[in-house]
Amino acid sequence: MGDAKEGEEERPRCVGCGRRVKTLYVQYSPGNIRLMKCDTCKAVADPYIECEFMIILIDLILHKTRAYRHLLFNKLRIYSSLDKGVLVLSILTHLVLDACNKADGDSSINIFSAVLNCSKVLGDALLGNIVFMAMLFLEVQFILKLSFDIRRYREVLLAVIISSYFKLFLMAMMVWEFPSSVIFFVEISVLSSNTVALRVVTEFSKAHCFGVCFGAHAARYLTERWLLGSP
Repeated sequence: MGDAKEGEEERPRCVGCGRRVKTLYVQYSPGNIRLMKCDTCKAVADPYIECEFMIILIDLILHKTRAYRHLLFNKLRIYSSLDKGVLVLSILTHLVLDACNKADGDSSINIFSAVLNCSKVLGDALLGNIVFMAMLFLEVQFILKLSFDIRRYREVLLAVIISSYFKLFLMAMMVWEFPSSVIFFVEISVLSSNTVALRVVTEFSKAHCFGVCFGAHAARYLTERWLLGSP
């Protein structure tokens, strides 16, 4: 019974209505596939299978729910038991990107000072992200009333971290100088992207998901601002 339920939960999703489908396509020969339709909405379950990566990326940037369902459920399969490695890698990448945002690019300091500075930056980023995740889980439980299930909470965390892909643009700030308004734009983009991803995973309203994500981001910001003294 449990195996049957787990198998049902690991099925791919229709990007249109979000319902589970048996399969996304049927392959007749290499390079020759037929996309399957959803039994619920009668539309093609996942047309993104035949799209180029840039098309998917553009739709992700435009915050299209269909693109997020494709990425999270059908491409990365965040509900799968194989996602633990993806989760760990995503958390480490998220932590490094936050550290890059706080790093001091002064090349005139000695090696010892550089090591201390690097340790402090990583420590600040780690504490900020711990506060972010703790607040996210608390709000998911008390605002969204999501029952405590490690599997579901892992899906929520992975969806929020993956949808923070806008932070990749912060790496460019280590090479080129940008005004502080760029950081603000990236943070707002991350917040809105997290809201869409959380809505896709939990199927709650946009207002509730925005409130959860905003609270988690605010808690991290206040931690870094007041406790750690970050600018």
